[in-house]
Amino acid sequence: MIELIRSNDLVLMGFVESLLEGAAIPVLVADRHISGLEGMTGAFPRRLLVPADHERQARRLLTEAGLAHELRDARTS
Repeated sequence: MIELIRSNDLVLMGFVESLLEGAAIPVLVADRHISGLEGMTGAFPRRLLVPADHERQARRLLTEAGLAHELRDARTS
């Protein structure tokens, strides 16, 4: 799995997850349930991951949607 986005922005994460699922790209939002343990403080960002064989398609889709600035560098994912 490749990490594409790491964020505390729940709206952004929901939008990106929906966008990728709509394009039939498998997606996993890691750390989604940690907020229950942290007390909803937003201390732990959620991580959006896709399978390595879908990375290029997912990056292209998110770039076309104007979200290139949210993408993690491929070398640091």
